[in-house]
Amino acid sequence: MTAITYRTADVDGFKIFYREAGAVGAPKLLLLHGFPTAGHMFRDLIPLLADRFHIVAPDLPGFGNSQMPGRDHTFDAIAATIDRFTEVIGFDRYAIYIFDYGAPAGLRLAVKHPDRITAIISQNGNAYEEGLSDGWNPIRAYWQDASEANRQALQSFLQPEATIWQYTHGVSDPMTVSPDGYSLDSWYMTRPGATELQLDLFGDYKSNVALYPAFQAYFRTHKPPFLAVWGKNDPFFLPAGAQAFKRDIPGAVIRFFDTGHFALETHAMEIAAAIRDFLPG
Repeated sequence: MTAITYRTADVDGFKIFYREAGAVGAPKLLLLHGFPTAGHMFRDLIPLLADRFHIVAPDLPGFGNSQMPGRDHTFDAIAATIDRFTEVIGFDRYAIYIFDYGAPAGLRLAVKHPDRITAIISQNGNAYEEGLSDGWNPIRAYWQDASEANRQALQSFLQPEATIWQYTHGVSDPMTVSPDGYSLDSWYMTRPGATELQLDLFGDYKSNVALYPAFQAYFRTHKPPFLAVWGKNDPFFLPAGAQAFKRDIPGAVIRFFDTGHFALETHAMEIAAAIRDFLPG
């Protein structure tokens, strides 16, 4: 049995909930989740790696059990909070596992503190224009015209049916996907302020795309050990986005799995094995 503890850190007055496992003193691994989920997306992965790594999986601000920020929250603010969180809990040098929204947050940390990042694992965590599918078109429309009509059109992404679709699209057998994950995500979405926060972040996602050249320059300059573990049937982040990492990090290891966006729901054991082969521990 692997002991997982559930804690809350005070980050300059802001409460960040996180999961922690593994021995203090082991190589550190920071797990950063995406939309619309929380640290619980790593519930199957953590026990498979905790014998080798000291693992921390925070809920991003406004997600899961972490505190809800005020309006007009941004990815810059999320990254700044997680940056301070790592300092508060004593994560001085660590590998990062980045997924979906966790990618622009984690890559901001890497650009700011390249000396702190020992390796990067990207599970459908994009940093290239060619990785963005046509599924982003409604959100792109909001970037180009931040009208109330375009904003409200994005409410469809926040409905329970849309969350279920994100979990099951591209999976060969949807019956292998537990309903626990998407049900909990949908419940978190009912928190007061959650809808407006998510719509704000849809609008601010354009700031992440604007930073892609900076992320790519970081890759070229520092060439961190890099592993992509990618659900190849992801409707939002295309396989081309995974392959593109090799353009800037020729030694990057790219692994594709026959699943969708939430690859850990169906391939946690295979992804854990790839990480164990990739990272020293």
